Amino acid sequence: MTRTATAPSGQDEALRAVLADRARPSRPHALRTSLVFGWRAMLKIKHVPEQLFDVTLFPAMMMLMFTHLFGGALAGSTGDYLTFLLPGMMVMSVMMTTMYTGIALNIDVNKGIFDRFRTLPIWRPAALVGALFGDLVRYTLASAVMVALGLVLGYRPDGGPLGVLGAVALLLLFSFSFSWIWTAFGLLMRTEKSVQSVSFSVLFPLAFVSNVFVEPDTMPDWLRAVVEASPVTHLVDAMRGLMNGDVDAGRIGLVLLSCTLMTAVFGSVTMLLYNRKR
Repeated sequence: MTRTATAPSGQDEALRAVLADRARPSRPHALRTSLVFGWRAMLKIKHVPEQLFDVTLFPAMMMLMFTHLFGGALAGSTGDYLTFLLPGMMVMSVMMTTMYTGIALNIDVNKGIFDRFRTLPIWRPAALVGALFGDLVRYTLASAVMVALGLVLGYRPDGGPLGVLGAVALLLLFSFSFSWIWTAFGLLMRTEKSVQSVSFSVLFPLAFVSNVFVEPDTMPDWLRAVVEASPVTHLVDAMRGLMNGDVDAGRIGLVLLSCTLMTAVFGSVTMLLYNRKR
């Protein structure tokens, strides 16, 4: 025989009285929740600071190599080439680090951490948006390293501090939108190694088939058309204009359009994959 255990009436009434006096907590705000997950991403950097090498040592090494190896041959002097190269190298360095967003997401998903996140009563995309917020700190650090190194090498922006800040802000906005591509791949691929392989296959052609290193004037017509249509080319031109005091509103508008399209398309794909993930 089995008996169903029931709480005494006195205890039951006391428990109900305690619960009735407590107001139900309000649902966390979307921005606040995203910032909490962004702080989680920053704590990863705190515990594993070696992951900052790709936004500090790698950009500095690339800047020094390209400036002193190719500056004299391509522009006649390292100083002239540095003025041309610096905005493009900032774009390339930050773009190369965006793939780690997808890699980190893939690792979290495979470990089952995001299964727990999806059970919480929070804004659904908060974990993804927060991870991108955390990566913005890394992109800002990479940009600061590049600008500081450029100043040491003799770069003097005609656009002044405001022009440099505007260029960095545009780069961060583009990188935030561009990172949605890798969040989609992070949810789509099975392992972090496959995410990294696909990322390199996309990033290297996208970075080099642009005007980061040279002007497209001497390229074949078909390649020049591809380069001029690339969103990376628009971003580099817009940043050069801001930093050199020759603002191109048309280029900035194209960059903003590219950011809107990437966020709308790949953000939607990411959420679709995220909601279907088991």
